[in-house]
Amino acid sequence: MTHMITVAIAGPRGRMGQEAVHTVISREDFQLVGVLDHKEIAENLQQYPQFPDTYDVPVFMDLQTLFNEVKPDVIIDLTTPEAVYEHTKLALKHGVRPVIGTTGFTDEQLQELTDYAKQHGIGAIIAPNFAVGAVLMMKFAAMAAQYMPDVEIIELHHDQKLDAPSGTAIKTAQLIQENRPSHKQGHLDEKETIPGARGADFDGMRIHSVRLPGLVAHQEVLFGGEGQMLTIRHDSYNRASFMSGVKLCVEKVMTLDHLVYGLENIL
Repeated sequence: MTHMITVAIAGPRGRMGQEAVHTVISREDFQLVGVLDHKEIAENLQQYPQFPDTYDVPVFMDLQTLFNEVKPDVIIDLTTPEAVYEHTKLALKHGVRPVIGTTGFTDEQLQELTDYAKQHGIGAIIAPNFAVGAVLMMKFAAMAAQYMPDVEIIELHHDQKLDAPSGTAIKTAQLIQENRPSHKQGHLDEKETIPGARGADFDGMRIHSVRLPGLVAHQEVLFGGEGQMLTIRHDSYNRASFMSGVKLCVEKVMTLDHLVYGLENIL
């Protein structure tokens, strides 16, 4: 018999959070045992207008209390960059395995969490993007950079996204960096007549962020060569595109004894 994985979700009212709630409650091998909400909406998830058909799930405003009372195996965190680092650290200290879909960690924070997970032998997954197609885009971009080292990244998201560049864009740039000699792109004497016009500078390559209503999550990686251009693009048209990755991470994190950064490392 398959072990039932007990799951808590932080941020159930967000767009991704709502999808995650519906995904978890639809699975026979997952059990949603609690949610964390920073607003006092109701004591039970059934009382939320977004979830009239769910089962009995208590709502908490304090993560420590949630961990003490329902003791989940896994917490899926889809909150804000400001909150997610503390949430992740608290989860690890309580022996709860975090699956994090929020970006915005600093390198120092990632290293601290990685070291803690390793020292205590507990699994954790931080995924800048849960969409399998986006992970493949990153892998293909890293491969292409070996042959076409001049590259720029354009990431496009909805206008409510809090961080820029996106975690996916940063992760893509990091993977490209491993396969590309560091160098400045564009004219050596180029000048921005409006600051920021050339985008963020990451190891000489440029990252551009677009924020507009109507978008969900999109990215294209442009490689330029003599007389040619290669474009690798991924589009998420709705948040259901991320849920196959969420399910995979919840299952996989139960088998890990360390922190994994990036869905590509568990595919």
